[in-house]
Amino acid sequence: MDSVLRTQARFGQRALLLTTAAVPLTGWAVHAVALHKRLAATRRDPLTGLLRRDSYTARARRLLTRHDDVAVVLVDQDHFKAVNDTMGHAAGDAVLAATAARLTAWAGPRASVGRLGGDEFAVVLKLSAGRLEQRLPQLVRMLHTPVVLDDGRTIDVGASVGAATPHVVGSRDLSLLQRAADAALYDGKHTGQAILAARQHVTVPSINGRRAGRPGTSVWGRAA
Repeated sequence: MDSVLRTQARFGQRALLLTTAAVPLTGWAVHAVALHKRLAATRRDPLTGLLRRDSYTARARRLLTRHDDVAVVLVDQDHFKAVNDTMGHAAGDAVLAATAARLTAWAGPRASVGRLGGDEFAVVLKLSAGRLEQRLPQLVRMLHTPVVLDDGRTIDVGASVGAATPHVVGSRDLSLLQRAADAALYDGKHTGQAILAARQHVTVPSINGRRAGRPGTSVWGRAA
């Protein structure tokens, strides 16, 4: 009987030790999950929910590496400053959030959709050149759909769109593709038409990877 009691005691002590050891491990597991969620949140723009620049770039480069048919699309809001100045920054935020939602819906869940900063957005998605030409007008129509605010006011919006493909650019380098798409975008600025980059857009002079002369090109930083 004594031996049985001693055996049960040893098992009880062992169980207690294991339980005690598990407490800090469980605590670290909870901490790790919370940390992972915080890190995941930092990859997203808090206003639009889109990928931040670094996360967008990493995912975009993976798409360019893994797929032959891929396209890079840049989007720049038209007259966005006027929205902020006349209707307030809350209205401007609503326009940015609506633009992000429309880009995400157009590009699909497997694309890399990012907010580069301010009112500039970028998309990299698996899409053939033929399908890209067919779908760009659809994107323009979506981006020109008025935004209705919570208070019922309606904002007329628009955006300029430029796109580039590795076949035309002759490279799968993201910076070169974005530079060509950026040059194409500014060729069609305020025209209501999406412009697909041609060979001449590849050789447009640039500063820091952006079309020379556009706002912000005189300040050194990472290419958008």
